[in-house]
Amino acid sequence: MTDQANHAQAQRKTRRPFVMTAILMAMFMAAIEATIVATSMPSIVAKLGGISLYSWVFSGYLLMQAVSVPIYGKLSDLFGRKPIFIIGIVIFLTGSVLSGLAWSMEALIGFRILQGLGAGAVLPLAITLIGDLYTLEERGRVQGYTSAVWGLSSIIGPLAGALIVQYANWSWVFWVNVPFGLVAIFLVVTWLHEDVVHKQPKIDYGGALLLLVTLSTLMLAVTHASDWSVTALGGLLAVTVVSAALFIWQERRAPEPVMNLALWSNPLMMTANVATLASGIAMVGVISFLPTFIQGALGTTALIAGFTLSGMSIGWPLAATLAGHNLVRMGVRRWSRIGGVFVFGGAMVLALFASAGPVVAGIAAFILGCGLGTLNTTFIVAIQTTVPWAQRGAATASNLLMRILGNSLGAAIFGGVLNTLLLRNLNEKGLAQTFSIDSVQGLLGNATHVAPVAGGADKAAELLNGPAGEALRTVLASSLHGVFWGVAVAGLVTVLMTFRMQELKLEKDA
Repeated sequence: MTDQANHAQAQRKTRRPFVMTAILMAMFMAAIEATIVATSMPSIVAKLGGISLYSWVFSGYLLMQAVSVPIYGKLSDLFGRKPIFIIGIVIFLTGSVLSGLAWSMEALIGFRILQGLGAGAVLPLAITLIGDLYTLEERGRVQGYTSAVWGLSSIIGPLAGALIVQYANWSWVFWVNVPFGLVAIFLVVTWLHEDVVHKQPKIDYGGALLLLVTLSTLMLAVTHASDWSVTALGGLLAVTVVSAALFIWQERRAPEPVMNLALWSNPLMMTANVATLASGIAMVGVISFLPTFIQGALGTTALIAGFTLSGMSIGWPLAATLAGHNLVRMGVRRWSRIGGVFVFGGAMVLALFASAGPVVAGIAAFILGCGLGTLNTTFIVAIQTTVPWAQRGAATASNLLMRILGNSLGAAIFGGVLNTLLLRNLNEKGLAQTFSIDSVQGLLGNATHVAPVAGGADKAAELLNGPAGEALRTVLASSLHGVFWGVAVAGLVTVLMTFRMQELKLEKDA
């Protein structure tokens, strides 16, 4: 019996409704984690301190997720989706529990890295399982439904995060997803059955290590560029270039590479992956820094910041569902171009008009979310259609890797931009002697432990509530506008790549 026949027989034993429920639970858990943390971080920073490390809460998580996604994709092709999916959820939940117990920003970053290690399995394998369980005719519709669940959880996430930090302990931001993970494990263990021909594993640990070194040094360089001397920065970038070259060399010779470069020979895969990388950079710029702008620069509450960011979460599932239902009829190329235009348009509205208020910023997030949802469904269905079952996990993981790489690089790049602009603008406004960069955390959580200000916490609070505090808000707003223009550049690259997309004829599965 062939592998495809074994796979078909296992599908008949599997109870798809229960497995689908598990997939939706896992996706809900991962989705709510993304947005609930984003809207809660300003308040968490106000309590734990260390705003200069702000971006590492996101980029550390995303870095480990980026490195582990292709490994999990390959392991799932070798050993089946079920055991790897369960292992990923367990690691993710462990990191979640520990993150809620963090006593400092450094500890939180460490536990987020562990959480990211588990997240590398959750989303890609959830999406891959859908590709396994449903035919092409069903797949676009089901992917649209999963995007809708993502959107629903993302709507709840910003609001839940705001309510938790306002009325409860911030630790529940991380603990709230634990029940969903436990239910997902139970359903997968009980109702998912696979007949997988186990192969001798040839895991590319060397490639994974080189990828980790490349991304880590690059992120250190761009996040803290203003803190390094020219010599130290040059040395760090040299390590990045050398490790990147060694990574490419390793991937070309490894029997089971972390990143299958042969997949990139397909023009559709290449175009989709580059567009996904760029849109991932734009996405994280909004998720990570829009709540900071709404709270810190505009002086509103965490709840309003949550409502603003939920615009992206509403647009994503609406567009994803529409694209999923009409993908076969209208084609990959048309939908990818529509998505690219929306990503660029939303980014431009944000860069030009964010200061107009939370409503306008929310509209920009909605437009950008429409573009991201369209591209997500279109690219995933197209990529899964171009490869056989045995490569579907690796192919799906390669596209998700590009999004996560975009997220991690974007968090690092925009974090570096923010730090650099804050330092420059503080000096230009003559505030550098009064406030340090870390003083901005006082604007985010109405905290009095801003630093360092002669006279102690009372003096700091007085300064924040006076003309100097208003000047500090202006500095923060100006600096974040620089980040939003970076988001617009990423949106431009996205739309240019989507107009290079070739058409793909989608046919029903045999």
